[in-house]
Amino acid sequence: MEVNRYEIVWTKRAQLHMRNAFEHIREDSPKNAVKVLEDIVAAMHKAERNPEYYNADKYKINNDGSYRAFEKHKFRVVYRFTGKIIRVLRVRHTKMEPKKY
Repeated sequence: MEVNRYEIVWTKRAQLHMRNAFEHIREDSPKNAVKVLEDIVAAMHKAERNPEYYNADKYKINNDGSYRAFEKHKFRVVYRFTGKIIRVLRVRHTKMEPKKY
């Protein structure tokens, strides 16, 4: 049985956020940096079969339900799904001021 999967695309901004987080964590613990990165990517793959797996993004103004968010290791990951593509939009530490958009 073939399961429909969505393609996950990381925007350049989200890639930069992840790289910066990795570099920051790596200063204290290279092992933890790898774990955080792998866990966030694994969590994102949970949405691959069902992009509605995570809750709607509560900070998105007039969210039509296509903007979703989850938290992992004190990082908030926001993505949007359209068609068969999931775009990871941003990765922010939860201590950062939430951005309404």
